[in-house]
Amino acid sequence: MFLTISTTGSAQRPATDLGHLLHKHPEKAQAFSTSYGTAHVLYPEADAERCTAALLLEVDAVALVRRGKGKGRGGAPDAALAQYVNDRPYAASSLLAVALGAVFSSAMRGVCTARPELVGAPLPLRVEVPVLPARGGADLVRRLFEPLGWTVTAEPVPLDTEFPDWGDSRYVRLTLEAGTLTLAEALRHLYVLLPVLDDAKHYWVSSDEVDKLLRSGDGWLPDHPERELITRRYLSHRWSLTRQATERLELVRLAEADDTEVDDLDNAVEPEAEQEERPAPLAVQRREAILSVLRASGAARVLDLGCGQGHLVQALLKDPAFTEVIGVDVSIRALTIASRRLKLDRMGERQASRVTLLQGSLAYTDKRLKGYDAAVLSEVIEHLDLPRLPALEYAVFGSARPRTVCVTTPNVEYNVRWESLPAGHARHGDHRFEWTREEFRGWARTVAERHGYAVEFLPVGPDDPEVGPPTQMAVFRLDTPKEAKAA
Repeated sequence: MFLTISTTGSAQRPATDLGHLLHKHPEKAQAFSTSYGTAHVLYPEADAERCTAALLLEVDAVALVRRGKGKGRGGAPDAALAQYVNDRPYAASSLLAVALGAVFSSAMRGVCTARPELVGAPLPLRVEVPVLPARGGADLVRRLFEPLGWTVTAEPVPLDTEFPDWGDSRYVRLTLEAGTLTLAEALRHLYVLLPVLDDAKHYWVSSDEVDKLLRSGDGWLPDHPERELITRRYLSHRWSLTRQATERLELVRLAEADDTEVDDLDNAVEPEAEQEERPAPLAVQRREAILSVLRASGAARVLDLGCGQGHLVQALLKDPAFTEVIGVDVSIRALTIASRRLKLDRMGERQASRVTLLQGSLAYTDKRLKGYDAAVLSEVIEHLDLPRLPALEYAVFGSARPRTVCVTTPNVEYNVRWESLPAGHARHGDHRFEWTREEFRGWARTVAERHGYAVEFLPVGPDDPEVGPPTQMAVFRLDTPKEAKAA
């Protein structure tokens, strides 16, 4: 990925002032490490008459996949191949936009402590992007940039110069020129509109993106004729976030029209009244959902298979309805931490008689696990290699055969709702796979039919209308007639 920003000057106002504004010295070549590669800033030319700053982003696409182990999309072969074969290293997508925001953050905010008089001064600017993905073509590029004061040259890049009959690709060679914009304004335009033109982001979009959009769109987005398209694409077509951003942008526009402050218009509700309790963490919601299922089943003796550090065991012990709780894990270290969490060495005799921690592998049958009312596999199956899953299935459903089995696992479709999770990455480095809702339900129904259970599916966490809940749960029951239809 490559982008250049150029300006011209004179002896009285040298073009090298660009270095002060960018906080990057023209005589140095600098490198900045990012989570997806290395960003280089260098100056191909720098004198009083003309100065050009270049941002070169080296994207290590293979390292991106390897860090996530290529298992973030259920291990489908075509999905894994797409993670290796893509345009990330070459085309100016959201990766470059994020690099702009990181490397030139002070310049984007309009901060220049060394030469503050430069910040508000318009510059003769020229921005060049050799390869820019543009879903909508050159026409959309002009519709986005021309209302902001840019003169736009967007040349479609042919699919193959040797075969002109194949037509043009979705990429353009972009040149922007303006003489009435400050550098901060130019950078904010690029930060927002590069991912808008690509109509994709490499990270998962959350509510924080609304604040980023409004902050970078301050002064130009509320009155932009393509405001709706920009907002929708920047927020990855998430309708709830788009609606939130649109409402706030409309308030800004109305405030500017009335020459007043936004807070003076949006004052129908007292600040205290709009404060909402923060939702419980997903791990807490998951435990509460499991406890609800176990209570409804009437279970008294419960297995926590893959108990980890004992969070669920601790929650089970707080309810006297569960008279015996067995925590099982293959990791001695995890069991040691669980023992400390539960304070087993200081626990009263009656309470201690209710809990046992066992080391064991779920890939093998274990006669110690037979005869219990219920078993829980919470965020366990995704840590097993897929070829070992049938062994776990038989050990739990074929050998131990508790009356109720509760299984939770991540819903990979929901991963797009997290900005902090890079594209193609699993939620945890040890996850061997993450399933879609259809994949999980297909597996669960097969297991239920094979071992004589009925199964129903419940959401855990906010049930997004587009991608479902963050955690999916299957509840298997032996006491339900086998002929009953699965939910």
